[in-house]
Amino acid sequence: MNKKFLLAWLAVFVIWMLGSFVVHGLILGDAYAQLPELYRTEAETESLFPLMLLAHVIMAGAFVWIYSRGIEERAWLPQGLRFGVAVALLALVPTYIMYYVVQPLPGTMVVQQIIFDAILVLLLGVLVAYLYRERAGEVAAARAL
Repeated sequence: MNKKFLLAWLAVFVIWMLGSFVVHGLILGDAYAQLPELYRTEAETESLFPLMLLAHVIMAGAFVWIYSRGIEERAWLPQGLRFGVAVALLALVPTYIMYYVVQPLPGTMVVQQIIFDAILVLLLGVLVAYLYRERAGEVAAARAL
């Protein structure tokens, strides 16, 4: 673990928390409120907020760790987008589909969750690729030797 990794972890954590608040608090908040039988009350959610922070710390660390191990000698922007797509297809899309299967969620809500969270993960992929952009050049230089 080096300084770049820790900085990227912190940046991804902060942006993921903010992005999740925008997606789930602002954009989809009213839709969730219309399903009180499926979701916790605001007071219950607030009492469990430390667990939300922990979850985002874990996700951000894993996100950066996986990206930092798979850097190739390619342009950073396409790598970041490709990584975001891979994470969305591995985690977000199947998870929301499975939630839809076991919970009586409106299909339009699930589609919105997938789309908005996928956009967020694509942006996070671009962010981590940007923060590691010199590393891609180092990989290319090392392979040229």
